Amino acid sequence: MENIGDRLDGIDWQVVSAELDDQGWALLPGLMNEADCGQVVTLYGQQDLFRSHVVMARHGFGKGEYRYFAYPLPALVQEFRTALYPHLAPVANRWQRRMGIDTSFPMDHTAFLKRCHAAGQTRPTPLLLRYGAGDYNCLHQDLYGEHVFPLQATVLLSEPGREFSGGEFVVTEQRPRMQSRAEVVPLAKGDAVIFAVNGRPRTGNRGDYRVTLRHGVSTLRSGQRHTLGIIFHDAA
Repeated sequence: MENIGDRLDGIDWQVVSAELDDQGWALLPGLMNEADCGQVVTLYGQQDLFRSHVVMARHGFGKGEYRYFAYPLPALVQEFRTALYPHLAPVANRWQRRMGIDTSFPMDHTAFLKRCHAAGQTRPTPLLLRYGAGDYNCLHQDLYGEHVFPLQATVLLSEPGREFSGGEFVVTEQRPRMQSRAEVVPLAKGDAVIFAVNGRPRTGNRGDYRVTLRHGVSTLRSGQRHTLGIIFHDAA
């Protein structure tokens, strides 16, 4: 049976890196298989696995709900989080240099988490989201503290067109002195999108400059939609 490490090693990370540089997001088709998706969705009802439950409407975040996992993370979530990180750290470090930021990231995720925890960011951030008809997620950023890894992942666990309709993943980019540009990311069940948490570099006529990204989910028209969010920094 193919393990998660082998699955990730089969991805052309040079292509992923180029797409992240070009547009601030990149697709990983079929990152999770059918069994993975089903296994993660069933976790939502196991309340002892989570540290908090957020109803978006209560906070003005949109409509829908999500739950942050507690430590220890479920094995599958932990494996994906740990295995994805070293493939993304080189992109993160290159972006930091291009944006003139001195902070760099270790290649090992455990080492990065030690940095977060030493600064008081000790709460795990991977989360499971659930949307029903009429639900949506406002444009936002998942920052959570001083130490922010500049990339994160979202995995679609439900099948568009069969289990739900609407509910597209949306990314917006704000460039200096320009209007925001929005893109809809085409996700199938099991696909992941890697995207910028906050800022990323773009190349202009006078060199690199920084743009700001936000992400959200459009209104679900019918059905139920589950997603897994994998954020690599922990929260204060």
